[in-house]
Amino acid sequence: MYWKAELITHRKEKRIAVYFEKDAALISRIKALEGSRWSQTLGVWHLPDTFENRLKFQIEATPKNRPSPEGIRQVEKFKKWLLSRRYSNRTINTYSEALKSFLTFYNEKPIEAITNDDVIRYNNEYILQNNLSSSYQNQMVNAIKLYFATIVESKIEMDKIHRPKREKVLPNVLSKEEVKLILNAHSNIKHKAMLSLIYACGLRCGELLSLQPVHIDSKRNIIIIKNAKGKKDRIVPLSPKILVMLRDYYVTFKPQTYLFEGNIKGQAYDDRSLQQVMKQALKKAGITKPATLHWLRHSFATHLLESGTDLRYIQELLGHNSSKTTEIYTHVSTKSIQQIKSPFDNL
Repeated sequence: MYWKAELITHRKEKRIAVYFEKDAALISRIKALEGSRWSQTLGVWHLPDTFENRLKFQIEATPKNRPSPEGIRQVEKFKKWLLSRRYSNRTINTYSEALKSFLTFYNEKPIEAITNDDVIRYNNEYILQNNLSSSYQNQMVNAIKLYFATIVESKIEMDKIHRPKREKVLPNVLSKEEVKLILNAHSNIKHKAMLSLIYACGLRCGELLSLQPVHIDSKRNIIIIKNAKGKKDRIVPLSPKILVMLRDYYVTFKPQTYLFEGNIKGQAYDDRSLQQVMKQALKKAGITKPATLHWLRHSFATHLLESGTDLRYIQELLGHNSSKTTEIYTHVSTKSIQQIKSPFDNL
């Protein structure tokens, strides 16, 4: 089906407009994407201008159209190298698109002549001028450093490529009362079980959808998360309460390959449909916060911390490489903050 996407500015905000003929299936898919909105004024669906959405809808904001023929060959060579090292499909796509954008910007310059000054110019004249996020810039740095370190000899000094200053963004957390309302919003046992399992085990969306019945070890009360982020396996505890719910679900739906399957047996449940399940739960629960599935994972970690669970165990349960990643939850835990008495109360 034909569709077209382009960058727009709507109400002083950069957005991505998606044009297509009226189609119920496409409308449903667009609505499932986080931050999607319909503009009655413009007569178009539009989404946040993020790095992920640019990749999804093949948006490029550079003034030039494509890399040079040599640049195209280099992007393909980089893709093959990433594939041979068994990088995930998502990482391969992200890194190769980032490199493609960079080489498009310098499509009239020999690749071996690119220097550190060119990287700085790209940051200033492309990333900053297009108001792209620091996470986009960080992904770009990862791709450039890896490409020039492994594929081609150049004048670039890797140690001098600087990263953007890290944004201190706190994770979004729901209260236990809000989580309970969300998990009880659906009467459909499949929808209820999927959302409950994400919160009960602190799972990422992809980890939930990759689960198979054999990964549920009811005798040891654990769930085995296979080939998670970073290609690492880990185990998480299986709540007896969740186990009862999963048994009821299994008897009703009898999944074949994946624990949660869509309309076609043997195929994993679609992640966009799962996002829609979350949106519907929020609406039914009367919660107006723009909560996503990942908020349930953040809430799992924060609620564990507030109940006294050691940070090292939370790090293991979440599958974080570094304790610094997990420490961010100490900044959103309200257990200690609530004990502080405001001087206003003594006035």
